[in-house]
Amino acid sequence: MAIAQVLALSSSTSSFVRTDRPKVRRAAPSRVAAAAAGATVGEPARRLVAAFDPAIPLASAVTPPSEWYTDPEFLRLELDRVFLRGWQAVGHIGQVKNPNDFFSGRLGNVEFVICRDAHGKLHAFHNVCRHHASLLACGSGQKTCFQCPYHGWTYGLDGALLKATRISGIKNFNKNDFGLLPIKVATWGPFVLARFDNFAQDTVDDVVGDEWLGSASDLLSRNGIDTSLPHICRREYIIECNWKVFCDNYLDGGYHVPYAHGALASGLQLQSYETLTYERVSVQRCESAPAEQEDIDRLGTKAIYAFVYPNFMINRYGPWMDTNLAVPLDATRCKVVFDYFLDESLLDDQDFIDQSLKDSEQVQIEDIALCEGVQKGLESPAYGVAIVSIRRLFIDRRL
Repeated sequence: MAIAQVLALSSSTSSFVRTDRPKVRRAAPSRVAAAAAGATVGEPARRLVAAFDPAIPLASAVTPPSEWYTDPEFLRLELDRVFLRGWQAVGHIGQVKNPNDFFSGRLGNVEFVICRDAHGKLHAFHNVCRHHASLLACGSGQKTCFQCPYHGWTYGLDGALLKATRISGIKNFNKNDFGLLPIKVATWGPFVLARFDNFAQDTVDDVVGDEWLGSASDLLSRNGIDTSLPHICRREYIIECNWKVFCDNYLDGGYHVPYAHGALASGLQLQSYETLTYERVSVQRCESAPAEQEDIDRLGTKAIYAFVYPNFMINRYGPWMDTNLAVPLDATRCKVVFDYFLDESLLDDQDFIDQSLKDSEQVQIEDIALCEGVQKGLESPAYGVAIVSIRRLFIDRRL
């Protein structure tokens, strides 16, 4: 894997990968995966990986070099080796709740569309017309078919080519050969997952949780993360930092909270903070401080923050659940998508909702300032690598 492999809160995003992932034989990358990565990754990026030693004991370890957060070539390697292999969170089921619902997205060079056909079956496809490469769908909504805006080629929500314009006289044309290219799709709880490699075996939803979350799936289920809470809203942020900087900040957990998030820290009992590590998941847990009588009780009695490798975060606290998806845009920019979910009993309490979202927004503003400041420091000649802080309680749950 091409991400940092140090089991520490202040480490890089793949803190859970080196010893936890089983070693498997991989087939050569598919043409689709290779094209999605952009091109063959060069030797400089591979040398950056080779220069980092994940076997150094934690007490002596250093962080990955700053080039991991600034080098475009390294991001291409991550897209090929990390994002385009294995299950990735791409949305939530509320976006495709009803027949004919769809939403589109992009990961690296992969344009994709997720949809539910008229019979209620969930599908995912490369969002590219097979005729002249135009994108077919944009945004989200409802459609009974996808029609190319360029030449009018039309596809069903099952991916079949329904109409090809001006093809008379073309020899050996079989429209069955020109359907949309499929992508594997599944759901776990309220989340829609996709995988973009062509070598994944067929899977079903009742086992995808084990593939995606490993042995952490039971813990997350017991803490209400796989329940279908109503979706309240979505907020998106373009942040001037490498996607791993945002993830590092999340994994940093209680280390920076007392210094950067004063209001949040006052609602948590930080002495109770603990971290559990699994194969592909890190779970941070913390008890909440008793709310003052005049305050809203947004955090409940315990907060759980789950990081799912490589870029998905799930936060469950009180009646709320929110998710953060960090999508790389380039080597020094990312888009972070926040989705908020709330217990049905509070859907009519607009004051509670508004105040909770305001409090959450304050934390995001503070974190964005931190992340953008770190990115500038990583690009400075004054920084190369740093020590790893390990003064935390870690409970290793690898099975």
